[in-house]
Amino acid sequence: MRIHKIETRDLPDLWFQAVHDILDHGRRFKIDRGSYAGQTRLEFDYFIGRVTYPGTIPLIPDIPPSCGIPNPVEHDYIYGGEGYERAYIEYLMSARKEPGESYTYGERITKVPIQGDKLAWWEEGNTEIIDKREVDGQIVFKEDEKLYLNQIEWIIQTYKKFGERNNQMVLQVAQPSDLTLIDPPCLRSIDTRVQDDALCFIVYFRSWDLWNGLPANLAAIQNLKEYMAGEIGVKDGEMIVESKGLHLYGYAEELAKLRCLKE
Repeated sequence: MRIHKIETRDLPDLWFQAVHDILDHGRRFKIDRGSYAGQTRLEFDYFIGRVTYPGTIPLIPDIPPSCGIPNPVEHDYIYGGEGYERAYIEYLMSARKEPGESYTYGERITKVPIQGDKLAWWEEGNTEIIDKREVDGQIVFKEDEKLYLNQIEWIIQTYKKFGERNNQMVLQVAQPSDLTLIDPPCLRSIDTRVQDDALCFIVYFRSWDLWNGLPANLAAIQNLKEYMAGEIGVKDGEMIVESKGLHLYGYAEELAKLRCLKE
């Protein structure tokens, strides 16, 4: 496998460099299952991108008018606006799930059931195994007599209470039972680290649409990072992103060539 690494300043730079490089270094695969099955796509074997200043505005790609192509992500898609019933930030940071949705990232992150052995240990007060905290309605809360935790608020409280040297604070999205889903979550985890008085994110996607998905996902994730950094009381830090399936679908190849001025 070839590991493709890029160092970038901001999120639009990350997107542009990845689009530019995949046209030269991506391998063409036929899609066997999932979205666009039967079609082909360009894909990196493994992709790592470092973004030094991910909070630099704008967060979404900057498309010169001379290219004659639309921005792959609209501002209102991220933040909400006419024509969008739900802002993408809400999809990431709230527990709202509509009928027919097997999951949302926000539900997985902010409404995690405490159940099974963990619930039994919690109720027993077995503090040798469980970090039992107050049911405060925000970090740990009850709904329909079931107990849930909000990972975002739990991690914020942990950093504030115990300090920055903590390697346990991972926002988990993936579940082992996701293997049963036809289309399991692409985002698997957002790992966190407070270093040099700044909150950094390490983000992993199992599969990732480069043209539309990456810029929308990272703009929303950056907003999440800024919120958490502010609540913890540290600066907004770097972002490292990884994927074993960053790809460009066939329909977007011509658009990518236009943006990169390639034949």
